[in-house]
This record gives sequence, structure tokens and C-alpha cells, in this order.
Amino acid sequence: MKIKVQDRLPFVSVTIRQGDRSLILENVLLDTGSAGCIFSTDKLREAGIHPHSTARIRRIRGVGGEEAVVDTAVDEVSAGKLSLKDFTIEAGAVDYGFDIEGILGFDFLQQTGAVIDLSAMEIRAAG
Repeated sequence: MKIKVQDRLPFVSVTIRQGDRSLILENVLLDTGSAGCIFSTDKLREAGIHPHSTARIRRIRGVGGEEAVVDTAVDEVSAGKLSLKDFTIEAGAVDYGFDIEGILGFDFLQQTGAVIDLSAMEIRAAG
């Protein structure tokens, strides 16, 4: 999958599936410095993807400050050919002062064995 650069930052497209609901997000920051994956609560809600009633609400911290997120179990998250089933994402405001729909974080990248090839500007599976 090709990496696009916007405002000097790397972005990819991500698909999230929960039951028969599916959401394609075209503007997701590729972030090896983020421990987890966080996606816009508004975008998830619009697609009918909701946290379970027992979902945990917690606070996370990063360079952009602190925010409340809701752990949300989804059936699948994919970025190109990289895919994880039964994965937990974080739903939050994702209000960082620029146009972004989410962050694809280290948990997804590590579990899929992602290779980030900056000379080819792509993300792919190892091998």
C-alpha cells in the first residue's frame, strides 16, 4: 500500500469492519510512536461501529496532550494487505489541529509484521 505525504507526515488508508458494517478511512496517520490505534469516534459512529456496552473508557497521553478514549473491539482492521482480525482499537476525538481520521499505531504494525519502506513510500508485509 502506498504511503501518501500530507503536511510532511505519512498517511495511509485503513478499513475497519465490525459485523456487517465497514468503514474506509483515507486519512490515517502512520505513527510508529503511537502505542495504539485510535480512530475518530464521529467517523466510527457514522458507519454504525460502536463500542460494546462493557467497553472501557480511559485516558491516553501523547505529544498532542491527553484525551479520553473508548476501547472498541472490531472484527477486522486492515491497511492494504496487512490485516488483523478480532482487534481492539481506541475511539476518540482525534482533534490534533489538522485533518486526520485516525492513527495507525505500533500495536497494529508490530502484530502484522509491517515493513515501512520509505524509499518506495509503501507499507507491506515482510517477505
